[in-house]
Amino acid sequence: MTKLDIPFLADDISAVAKSLRAQLGAAERPPGHCEMLNMLARSAGYRNFQHYRAQIAARDRLARPPVPEPTVDQVRLAQLLRYFGPQGRLARWPSKFSHQEPCLWVLWSRIPARRTFAEREVNALLAANHDFGDHALLRRELIDYGMMMRAVDGSAYRRVERQPPPDARALIRLVAETRGGARTG
Repeated sequence: MTKLDIPFLADDISAVAKSLRAQLGAAERPPGHCEMLNMLARSAGYRNFQHYRAQIAARDRLARPPVPEPTVDQVRLAQLLRYFGPQGRLARWPSKFSHQEPCLWVLWSRIPARRTFAEREVNALLAANHDFGDHALLRRELIDYGMMMRAVDGSAYRRVERQPPPDARALIRLVAETRGGARTG
């Protein structure tokens, strides 16, 4: 277990001293380490050391500024949107490597989560979401990018649950809103 440095904060040192003196006087034997931590926490007004540690951790979490959402390049988003047809289907496979992954995330979002599929079912899902007739390419790319897992014998496929990057989240949202793409994931 890793050691955490937790500062000891008390509003009134006199009250801490009085409380500790009373708790030590009531003890039948010298307190152990955990008992001493609990005594110190109680003297500062907490139920026990766990309560004190939770309060300090919560205070520290709230004191940190929130991490801002990275900005999405709107020009790139418009370029990526051109790969999708009016029904939100992938119209053509991007030749640019940097455009392939965000487009795959849109397809990934349409694969139901926490479900195992046969290859035939994955092919049908992908065929329903693209227009250029190469579901095998899409299936392989989803696996290569780590968005899907395949059993060694190829009998079972599963979507890998991960958080898409910000540009992919924006593309998924935009395709679903402006092009009528259905989102099932």
